[in-house]
Amino acid sequence: MQISNLFDLTGKVAVVTGGGGSLGGAIARGLAAAGAKVAVTGRTTTRADKVAEAIAEAGGSARAYAMDVFEKATVAACAQAIAEDLGDVDILVNAAGGNRKEATTSPDQSFFDLPYESVRDVITLNLVGGVILPCQLFAKSMTQNPAGGSIVNISSMAAAQPLTRVVGYSAAKAAVDNFTKWLAVHMAKEYSPKMRVNAIAPGFFLTDQNRFLLTDEKTGELTGRGRTIIDHTPQGRFGEPDDLVGAALWLASDAARFTTGIVVPIDGGFSAFSGV
Repeated sequence: MQISNLFDLTGKVAVVTGGGGSLGGAIARGLAAAGAKVAVTGRTTTRADKVAEAIAEAGGSARAYAMDVFEKATVAACAQAIAEDLGDVDILVNAAGGNRKEATTSPDQSFFDLPYESVRDVITLNLVGGVILPCQLFAKSMTQNPAGGSIVNISSMAAAQPLTRVVGYSAAKAAVDNFTKWLAVHMAKEYSPKMRVNAIAPGFFLTDQNRFLLTDEKTGELTGRGRTIIDHTPQGRFGEPDDLVGAALWLASDAARFTTGIVVPIDGGFSAFSGV
């Protein structure tokens, strides 16, 4: 195979759940730039439409779809619509996820006071509805592809080493790592060795879900937590959405055809640094 073709996704159909978000949107744009036809999904199409429009303006191919990972029927309907509009899915990126302030401990809210519903919703968002359900409803048809397919889940630094305060999020992301490895083995042994399942573990990126933890809402300055993170990141900065694109393209393409069951940290060295 020619090196120039390793990352070429021309003719591939890619689905990016949570594609209207900052991280999912960057990955969607990267897949489209590599030649894929991209289905950008979101709980509503408001933000997904903007990403799809940006892709089209750049010369790529994308369509926006509404899909609520809390509602199985909408995921199933979305999978059917994408199959009818774009054809068989080759790539699935599960980027839907995030944390909620109500499920986070603080000086004003102890672990014992966390609302059950909030913790449950964070776990559903990041694991059950955000990863397992899309894998069930999209990957079943992917197993019939002669060339196989690639699933890329989004993990977190909170998976390998739980982070303080974000109890539900840390637990869910740890489960995403475990499920990624389980599904990689299951798909390869039960269906096709060309079915690959991997994950990306972003370091610390400023997003709508975590900004309240890392920056002061009034001044915009780093909180103590935010400063600790920067001090523990050898590259000395938060990640930017485009920092994830290279790893996503690698895992989605034939460049990673013998890679399955791994979790790739994209973290500026955070996970490698002992603090000393």
